[in-house]
Amino acid sequence: MDSQATQPPLLGETEATAVAEVMQGLASPVRIRILARLLHGPCSVGELAEALGLGQPTVSNHLRLLRHLDLVIGRRDGRSVVYELHDAHVTALLRQVLAHVGHGPDQT
Repeated sequence: MDSQATQPPLLGETEATAVAEVMQGLASPVRIRILARLLHGPCSVGELAEALGLGQPTVSNHLRLLRHLDLVIGRRDGRSVVYELHDAHVTALLRQVLAHVGHGPDQT
């Protein structure tokens, strides 16, 4: 029997690096709090800063990285930018991690 036929394909270096970058981006409690707030709907930087008790420059710096990692998107709304989770994958990932640690809506 060919053992290679039953083995799942290995993850390539490029894909592994991309996953590691996203995981590193999620390794900040502040960024997790931003994402968790965005689970409840879009927010401006000011609204996020107020909700988290942080300064707008701090929140903006974290949002810059989250945008770079395609975890959030920003859209212009008049003079401000409103941020939201990038897509259903990010929402599902965050909900799964929150449920895993016992703080999410999916906990059993």
